[in-house]
Amino acid sequence: MKFVRPLLFLLVMLIAPTAHAIDGKLTHVPLVSRNVPGPVDIAVYLPPNYDPARTKPYPLLIQLHGGNGSSANMTGMANILDDAIKSGTIEPVVSVMPSAERSFYMDYKDGSQKWEAFILSDLMPYMRSHYHVVQGRDGTLITGISMGGMGSLRIAFKHPELFQAVASQEPGIEPALSYDDIQVRDRFWRGEPIFEEKYGKPVDRAYWAANNPANIAKANPDRLLGLGIYLEVGDQDMFYLNHGTEFLHRILFDAGISHEYRLVKGADHVGPSIQVRNRDALAFLQRELNPPRDWINEQVLTARAQNDALKRLAGMPVVPVDPRRIHTR
Repeated sequence: MKFVRPLLFLLVMLIAPTAHAIDGKLTHVPLVSRNVPGPVDIAVYLPPNYDPARTKPYPLLIQLHGGNGSSANMTGMANILDDAIKSGTIEPVVSVMPSAERSFYMDYKDGSQKWEAFILSDLMPYMRSHYHVVQGRDGTLITGISMGGMGSLRIAFKHPELFQAVASQEPGIEPALSYDDIQVRDRFWRGEPIFEEKYGKPVDRAYWAANNPANIAKANPDRLLGLGIYLEVGDQDMFYLNHGTEFLHRILFDAGISHEYRLVKGADHVGPSIQVRNRDALAFLQRELNPPRDWINEQVLTARAQNDALKRLAGMPVVPVDPRRIHTR
């Protein structure tokens, strides 16, 4: 089966807004690593009035660009972060975006490139040693779009002990638990050589499954308890990524793993909707950093007590509120 040359994926580079002067500070740093061909250019964003001596360290937000993007995409995201911080959508954060080409942010099966190891063993320690950011799980966030959405899910799902939350936008994942079940519809922009470069030649089915977010979630969903998870995708996605995102949403829902899922009506893979959706993702991350304390008030508790009584009469189990679990199934 021949696949269309993935020219459309170049459009991922066009999702960033027109840049203007930012209030924060944006710098590019070459980071040398033995895990990947290097040095890797990383773009570091410091919020307005960044204070390396303040008492509370800043949250660390790792951002992963889409396919054929680069750290240059941080220029547009710096504008969005500036606006989001100014409006109170998210508190001041330190953010970083590495140039990862079309790596899937994976450790390749043949060991030639180890992008997951780069992020965990090189990028995160560098940011923690050079900037006033959190040193542990709480306040460490990861997000990405398209290929970066896939990479952020994989890394956070494999290492939930390292991240407080993941916000994945239009992730480049397939609606399948077996490599052989992937339909042409869901991979027409990715030829076999792209998979073979990452997963082995021929593709190692077990290695693909071990790195597929849906398989990771299904194999041991309880590991994801406490990880903030945000999934979103446009219902007009030109790559049909709404199929894979919906598939993962159903796996999480069926396992009772609380998460936020948005199928954005009328939105495509690129275009003006991305900027609005980026801000929505940042708003979710802020709710993870500082959960709203007033959402469960006396009105909610009273109504819940009344309905719990009805559940008991009907012989149904009464489960206490747990923000990590879904109780409305």
